[in-house]
Amino acid sequence: MSDEFRKNLMGPEPTLLPAETEVYAALDAGQEALDLVESHPTSSLLWAVLAEEAWKEGRTIDSYAYSRVGYHRGLDSLRRNGWRGVGPIPWEHEPNRGFLRALYSLGRASAAIVEAAEPERIEKFLHDSDPTAKAAIEAEKR
Repeated sequence: MSDEFRKNLMGPEPTLLPAETEVYAALDAGQEALDLVESHPTSSLLWAVLAEEAWKEGRTIDSYAYSRVGYHRGLDSLRRNGWRGVGPIPWEHEPNRGFLRALYSLGRASAAIVEAAEPERIEKFLHDSDPTAKAAIEAEKR
């Protein structure tokens, strides 16, 4: 039996996004996500940070909008990096966290605005991406 056949039975390989070293360094240096997103508009991490900040301030619609952008930018990045619509997106790989945080924020904000099936779909997508991601995100928020 070939290795390729075995690999296909196990499902797709995890998708590992590239590191955003400039973004990490700027955030670590205290720069605001709002100031950085103009020069890094494809960063799911920055959009997720904006969504989280808006949520904390009670700006639900802004949180929804920011997380929606982060989600779509993340899907673009995932596809550029070999993702075909299914398969693991592990939380343990730090560059994946921006997308997963945006996904989580989108689910939370869509539930808050009582969007019909979106929260359930997002919850499933987050779980299918990495069953540990939701708990890890919620633990960071404490």
